[in-house]
Amino acid sequence: MAQVKNILIVGVGGQGTLLASKLMGKCFVDKGYDVKVSEVHGMSQRGGSVVTYVRYGEKVYSPVIEKGEADIIIAFEQLEAARWLEYLKPDGILIANTQRIDPMPVIMGAAKYPENILEKLEQKGVKVISVDALDLAVKAGNPKSTNVVLLGVTARFLGFERDMWIDIIRSTVPEKMLDINVNAFDLGYNA
Repeated sequence: MAQVKNILIVGVGGQGTLLASKLMGKCFVDKGYDVKVSEVHGMSQRGGSVVTYVRYGEKVYSPVIEKGEADIIIAFEQLEAARWLEYLKPDGILIANTQRIDPMPVIMGAAKYPENILEKLEQKGVKVISVDALDLAVKAGNPKSTNVVLLGVTARFLGFERDMWIDIIRSTVPEKMLDINVNAFDLGYNA
């Protein structure tokens, strides 16, 4: 088994970050890894920042990821990608949804949403995998499956076979949403 791998999932309340971390955790446990998942809820019910730490390896002692330790950051929203970037390792990967969700100061006119966030991060040398996960989720049949689209994109970088992810989705997601989520995963996986 490998050293401890660190994945930071960042987004805004209501985007499904917690389901993504649950599916990921199940996959790693099924593969025989020690897994720690820690969820940090900001003002999630009001569109605030939500962060989940997922760590797996032979033996994981702490659920917390320190600055500069994340192998992968999965950002469900552009501004969250910028906000949590300092947690990414120098050779880490930022998987970023191109979706923009205005925070309260922007909605109230007290601030402006920064322009070209992902392009600016790429110019700094960050390895950015950007994807319009919302568009793919709509194609899958439900805009709320954005989280599973992003999981599909991430799965390509984790080295576990697609069928294992599909089995975990089947055992976790409610029956009525199953086809949409499998479709969403595949659209992300093949993006």
